[in-house]
This record gives sequence, C-alpha cells and structure tokens, in this order.
Amino acid sequence: MAAARGTAGARVEVFGIRHHGPGSARAVRRALEEFKPDAVLIEGPPEADAIVDLAADPGMVPPVALLAYAPGEPPAPGDDAASWSDRRAAFWPFAEFSPEWQAVRYALDEGAAVRFCDLPAANQLIPPAQADDDDGGGDGGGDGEGIRLDPLGWLARAAGYEDAERWWDDVVEHRDGGPSPFPAIAEAMSELRERVAAWPSEAGPSAAGPPPPGHLVREEQREAAMRRTLRRALRDGFERVAVVCGAWHVPAILARVPAARDDRTLRGLPRAKVSMTWVPWTHGRLAERSGYGAGVRSPGWYAHLFAAPDRPVERWLTDAAAVLRREDLHVSSAHVIEAVRLAEALAALRGRPLAGLDEVTEATRAVLCEGADLPVELIRSRMVVGERLGSVPDDTPMVPLQRDLADRQRRLRLAPSADGRDLELDLRRDRDLDRSRLLHRLRLLEVDWGVPAESRGRGTFRETWTLCWRPEFDVELIEASAWGTTVAGASAARAGAMAEAAESLAELTSVAERCLLAGLGTALPGVMRALADRAALDGDVAHLMDALPALVRALRYGDVRGTGTGPLRTVVDGLVVRVCVGLPPASRGLDDDAARDLLGRLDRAHSALATLDDAAHTARWHTTLASLVDRDGLHGLLEGRLTRLLLDAGILADAPGRMARAVSAGAEPARAAAWVEGFLSEGGLVLVHDDVLLRLVDGWIAGLPAEAFTGVLPLLRRAFGEFAAAERRAIGDRVRHLSGGPSARPGDDPVDPVRAGPATATVLRILGTEAGS
Repeated sequence: MAAARGTAGARVEVFGIRHHGPGSARAVRRALEEFKPDAVLIEGPPEADAIVDLAADPGMVPPVALLAYAPGEPPAPGDDAASWSDRRAAFWPFAEFSPEWQAVRYALDEGAAVRFCDLPAANQLIPPAQADDDDGGGDGGGDGEGIRLDPLGWLARAAGYEDAERWWDDVVEHRDGGPSPFPAIAEAMSELRERVAAWPSEAGPSAAGPPPPGHLVREEQREAAMRRTLRRALRDGFERVAVVCGAWHVPAILARVPAARDDRTLRGLPRAKVSMTWVPWTHGRLAERSGYGAGVRSPGWYAHLFAAPDRPVERWLTDAAAVLRREDLHVSSAHVIEAVRLAEALAALRGRPLAGLDEVTEATRAVLCEGADLPVELIRSRMVVGERLGSVPDDTPMVPLQRDLADRQRRLRLAPSADGRDLELDLRRDRDLDRSRLLHRLRLLEVDWGVPAESRGRGTFRETWTLCWRPEFDVELIEASAWGTTVAGASAARAGAMAEAAESLAELTSVAERCLLAGLGTALPGVMRALADRAALDGDVAHLMDALPALVRALRYGDVRGTGTGPLRTVVDGLVVRVCVGLPPASRGLDDDAARDLLGRLDRAHSALATLDDAAHTARWHTTLASLVDRDGLHGLLEGRLTRLLLDAGILADAPGRMARAVSAGAEPARAAAWVEGFLSEGGLVLVHDDVLLRLVDGWIAGLPAEAFTGVLPLLRRAFGEFAAAERRAIGDRVRHLSGGPSARPGDDPVDPVRAGPATATVLRILGTEAGS
C-alpha cells in the first residue's frame, strides 16, 4: 500500500488493484480491516454516491454494474442503435471477486463513508475535445506508450513471464495470506511512470508541439478528478481515508500536484445530463472475449478461487467431475484424485505457487475427459466462464418502462436468465398468449430477449422461442422509454413510427404482421390505413407479390390470437386481384435473372394463397396461371414451373405432352433445360411416380449432343441437386429399369465377370476365403 499524510495529520492509504481478481479482492478486504478507514474512495463515477447504499441490500447479488446513461431521443427506425447506445451509456461492472465491490461492502458494513472518485460520468459520456487516437496504439508512442497501455505486461516480461495474466495470477491472485502486495505494486508503478515521463515522445499538454492523443487527455482529467475528490474528503474532516483504484493511478494520486492545476484541467469540461442506476450483469460480460477492456479470461475460475480459497484445485476438479457425470460420462473418484496430482505436478514443473487454470484444464482433458475435446468445451462453458446473472433490489432506480417489464415478467413467470433456454408456447392458453405478445412487443422495441425459433410442434397455435437476457437490454429499455412508459404503449408508438418511415410496401406489411403478433390493437388501424394507401398507389406487381405472404401470415396469426383482421382482409382481397391482373404483363420479355426473380415471387405467392384457403381467390389464381402458361415467348423456367403448379392442382391433363414438346429435338437445349428446372423446382417425386415424364426427361438427356450436354449440365445439376437424397436414389433406381428388358427385373443386373474378377478376389482375401471355394 502507499501512504500519505493529509491535512492536520489525517492519514491516506492508496491500494492499487487490478479490476476483478480474487487475490486482489481478499487483499483489499484484509488491508481495509487493518487500516480501519472512516472514508473509502473508490474508482468510479461520483454520480453513484447517491445509490451506493443499495449495495448493502440483500437483493443486490453480484455480478451487477453501475449504469450511467444520458436520456434523450431514441434512434430513428433504421439507425444503428448499437453505436447510438455506445455513445449514450457506460457501465462499471462488479463481481463478488472485484476489489472495488469488497471495498464498497466493507465500508457499508463498518459504517464508513463511501465515495466514488473518478471523472464524473457526465464528462465521460462526451469524448475529450482533443480526441485523436491515430497514434498507432502501443507502437506509436514507443516504449513509453507501450508501458502506459500494458504496464502489467512490462512487469511480467521483467519477471521472465511471457503471459502477463499468468504472472499476475502467480504474484497476486493465487495468494492467500502473507504480506500485503500493495507497497510493491505502488513502487513498481512509480518506476514505470518515471520511465514513461522520461521517454522523449511523451510530451505533456503544456509542451510545445501537437496536443496529446485523446486517451492521454482523458487519463490526465481522470487523475485530476481523483486528487480533487481526495482533497475534498480531507477537507470534510475524515482522518483515515482509503483509496482503492487501478494500480497505474497510485503514483498520480499521491503526487503533490497543486489544486489550482487540477482545477484548470477540469474547468470547462463539456457535460451531458446523465442518470445513474444499478443493473444486473453477467460473468460472460466480464470475460475478455466479450470486448470488455478490463475483462478477465475466466470469470468462473476467479469466482471459484474467491469462494473456495481452501483447496481450490481439489474442489474445482470435483465440480468438473459432477458436470461430466450429469451428462452420463463415467468419471470416478479415482479420476479426480489422479487429475489433482497431475495438476499439482504440472504447477511444480512450471514453478507456479498454485496450479492455475491452464494446469487444471490440461489435467481435466488428460484424466477426466480421457483426451476428448468436447467434454473439455462443456466444462469451459459451464465452469470457466460460469455464466451467471446478478440481481438488483426492487427499489433500484428504474425508468417506468423497465419497471413495467419487471412487473410483467413476474406476472407471467418469465424470470430473465443469462443461460439460453427454449420456451414452448401454446397460444390457446391465455398465459402463453400473453407471453408471446410480450416477447413480440419487446422485439418491436429492439429488445431481443426472445428470438423466435422453428417450432417443433404442428399448427399455427404453437411458438418456440429462445430466451437469453443480456445486460445491454437495460440500456435498450432506457432508450425505448422515449416511446412510452409501458411495454404495450411504447411498442405501439414505435410501430406507428416504423409505418410512417417505411419506404416500401413489403416493409409496411412486415409492420402490420408484427402488430398482429404483438397484439397491438391500438396501433393496427393506423398501420392498416398506411398499408391500404400504399397498396392502392403501388403499381409494381413485384412489390405486390412481395407484400402478399406477410399479409396472409398476419391473417392466419390473427385468427389464432383472436385479433380482429377485417381491415387486413380487405387489403388482401384487393392485393390478390391486382396481382392476378398484373402478373401476365410482368412476365413478358424476361432474361434469365429476371425470370428467376419472378419465379421466387410466384412460388411465395402461390404458397400464401394456399395458406389463405379462399376458394374464390384460388380459382382466380389458377385461371391466371392457365392463361399465362400458353403465352408465346414465356421464359422456359416460368413455363415449366407453371406447368407443374397446374398439374399438382389437378387442372392440367396434358403435362406429358407439354414436356414432350419442351424437350423435343427441335427445342433449344438451354430453354429445354430451363423448362425442366422449373418443372422440377418443387421436388422430384413426380418423376418417381410418373414413368411417362421420367422417360421423357431420360430420353432428352440421353439424346443431347456432347456440346449441348456440356452447356445444360449446370442447369441440370442445380435442378437435381436440390432434391432430397432419397428422391435422387429413387429416381436413379427407376431409370435403371426403364428399358423393360432383363434389367427391368430387380436382382438380374448383368455383371461382367472379367471386370468384376479382381474386386471379387480382393474381397475374398479380406474375408479369408479362397477364390472358388
């Protein structure tokens, strides 16, 4: 620890820590118990002083985070909401094994004052005025900048380690007892900062030349704020002040910098209007792989080290064995004992005071998992990261939208969890219907707590969701609160805004469908008016066909959910008529790409009308297709597809004759191939059950000249490649027996004994049988 004398004999102790480490957390707790401060200053936003007492509430269970956000207008539909929220919010996470959390809990338990001493969040949410980070990162500033960006890496290399995290684990996190590490940490950081100050390229803001990069400006502002908070605590009469901060800042806090200089550094900084609250956090968001700058590699391992300082390796491997046993993998007590011995032996060989995660993982793979990687990955996901979602008390400050969602989660028994889980809903049940509407409303607000999955049940009354709560959803709820104070009201307002901003008929139909799924009866009339107006003015048949499937789905869901769909039915009726009128002109003179695009739209519209199951619309659609299939100049792909649709509908009796003409000797091979591709685009079962059609296709392919066959081969491969494997096998078997001769009888395939002889002899030798026996 680093000590300093304050005003009138007051004593100051500064404890330099690394964020989120079990050894650091235990060392801070012991140091505070020995020092017995009457005030504890902690690196963090001072706006949190007003809500720090909530940390003592039994309902506050780490991991949690302080959230600072700047209220304002939400992003418009289509804006990049993720980057918008990055600019408007910031988190300060805490786990049970975070030194800052232990300092907060010690102060609250012992009645000491707690204050946060970093630069206010109101300033941090606005980038520094001189932000210019084109300095090349760790390489741009030479050794000085490299030390500043990774001080622990430099200390690790000086100690002979290639891995900074392994070095820090060995000297701090794996320690339990012994002398305090804080004096040595403060001395090391002082040496490193002196080296940075001596490096010639590290010019301060008052030096001649260009201004320093933005991150250096921000660092100077933060350390000035820390010193000013410390001076204020001493002026307030506290006699024993403890400061818990990142190790790099310790020398700066103890430096004798005039107050006037810090005041100049902080004077006039731009400020944002911010609010502060606590939100649940997860271990996954404490991991380096999440992108968190102060993240650790293995939150679950660190949580285990903090919770089980006594014999942590034995306890960890015992828990790992339990995980594997729950998956029906055989792991005995002898496996665990042998794995412990191997982990300890590896640690001894590598000169480590305690087996770390690397040694434990190697022992797990070699002994518990018997060299298999998949069980190791299972342990990694369940234990090394150890996904866990914290909780906050009910009286934590929340915007009304957050409060409304929390009430609905309790009423519907949908507790948020960081572990992804599937939720099966039966929309015939009132509670499941309400759950579905809630999840769809949240998706309209871009809070994707639930993501629809393919339902394993049959019928439109079933839905399957995958639920996984992420901490950033709280930010998204805060942003969405500009739309309203309840989930229903906010999602209805957002749907109305999306309808106004929609640029195409397909976008409007999507909004209408989502309103029906979410049960937003208040928003639906306005959306339907906009949809009817847009449909009446849009004369592009492609747009009309794109809109039809979503509208038909909306009608179907509306029936299942008991939502009134009268206005929607009127729009659908008009759309079907206009599609039938506009399709023939739109199909003229198409090239290959345009024909393929129209084919996809035609298939989707045909499927939608089959779902609609309206006799009048179905008859009108079939009449349109029948008139279109006989038009001269129709692209072969479309003609083949229309022939197949009409054949399947039972209203076309001369399909073999049409195919015979399409693949006749006088037909252009490319057009014939396109016709066959269109005809077979829905599957090849028709060839399995109709010998006449199969003979036509087989005869046409067999009769193609070599040059023509090479040209149409890609089209044929595309057509037949989309068939299921069983269909391809059945077609091949039918083709083998088309001739009607001896080969038509299964089991009588001719065999050439000369060609088969070598293979037969080889098989007999493998079986250990002499040829001819």
